[in-house]
Amino acid sequence: MGKSILNYLHIEKLVLIISFITLVSGLGQMLASGIVLSAVSDGSLDLAVRHFFAIIGMFMALFGGLLLVVLKIGKRDPWVVLFCGLQKFGAFFAVSLGVINGIFSTIALLVAFFDLFSSVLIILLWRQLRQ
Repeated sequence: MGKSILNYLHIEKLVLIISFITLVSGLGQMLASGIVLSAVSDGSLDLAVRHFFAIIGMFMALFGGLLLVVLKIGKRDPWVVLFCGLQKFGAFFAVSLGVINGIFSTIALLVAFFDLFSSVLIILLWRQLRQ
């Protein structure tokens, strides 16, 4: 079994793609919060809700951009990767809780499970970088 499953899956390439998706979707959420929120929300779309949704998008863009830069420049700091993975897990938890509480529609579970999948891959990359 010379190669590990992590090498076989090219986990770093997948995480690089995920970081780009996170950056772009965060920017979209930040710049078009009303449109994005209307697609996933079961609740209010008032100005305050859109504002806070846009702030969440900003942090998504920042974490996605951070992970993208760290992987692209070759200084794969394991702690940066870990915290980006934790951000994705937190997003999974927060969106799932939003669905459970009726804030988001069940379509938002697609986003939540993408975040869960992403967090697992990022944590696997973190473990690989620590070895």
